[in-house]
Amino acid sequence: MNPPRFIVPVVLTVTTLCAWQRPPLVASAAAPATQAEPTNAAEAAAKKAAQEAAVGEKYAALVARLSPEEQAWEQVLQDQLGSFYLPLHKADKVAGRGNAWDFVQDDPSLPRVLLIGDSVSRGYTQAARKALAGKANVHRAPANCGPTASGIKNLDVWLGDGRWDLIHFNFGIHDRNTPIADYVARLETLVERMQKTGARLVWATTTPIPDVAESRQTAASIVERNAAAAAVMQRHGVAVDDLFGFITPHLAEVQPPNDVHFTPQGYDRLGGQVADSILQNLKAKPQ
Repeated sequence: MNPPRFIVPVVLTVTTLCAWQRPPLVASAAAPATQAEPTNAAEAAAKKAAQEAAVGEKYAALVARLSPEEQAWEQVLQDQLGSFYLPLHKADKVAGRGNAWDFVQDDPSLPRVLLIGDSVSRGYTQAARKALAGKANVHRAPANCGPTASGIKNLDVWLGDGRWDLIHFNFGIHDRNTPIADYVARLETLVERMQKTGARLVWATTTPIPDVAESRQTAASIVERNAAAAAVMQRHGVAVDDLFGFITPHLAEVQPPNDVHFTPQGYDRLGGQVADSILQNLKAKPQ
């Protein structure tokens, strides 16, 4: 008699069933990590929004505990920093990290200094502030100050109501495609307005940028605008902090390729130079 034919299929079915029962256990154990990752752009955006909302709540609670003066400063930052820098600032505050826009509690025995400039200026603010600790109260305009057009619009907000002993300022990278005549006219207006504060003014030359064809960016544009700005400063008797000349020999070490910004070491160097220039000009005779 032939053996029953169902035996082998039964064994295979059991074996296969046993094999199928194992993977879900592994998948189940890994499921939490998989579920934490967004699967599309909409989920990623929702996750980012939720994270920013959580940071926003913590930031609001933190601000509520600040002094009236600090709260007023944070309000100005909320109005001025914009959609890129404000979330970064809030995250820093919630994490307990300092940044260029920290509230500065003045020592009344020290001179008050204001830094005005773009993201490069933002990058060297903390290094300059550290180098001038105990020598000057170093404040920063509550924005990435951008082009001269933004300066014309916002300068009164940046100057605030306080008295400044020295204003160290720059506009240039964001004006690389601004017609020279417009750039010069706006610089004239900005200098004349700042001189009305009675502060000593120090113009920082714009730092070098690389040639990048896709973004209509040329190294020559900064050389041209520095030359135009030099004539403006000479006419108005404004001191010059030549950051372009200072940092150019070190570009290979401190400026990433195809970038207008600098490494942390580069910002430390720039901040040290800015601090030295500020000290020299605070000691100089009135303009």
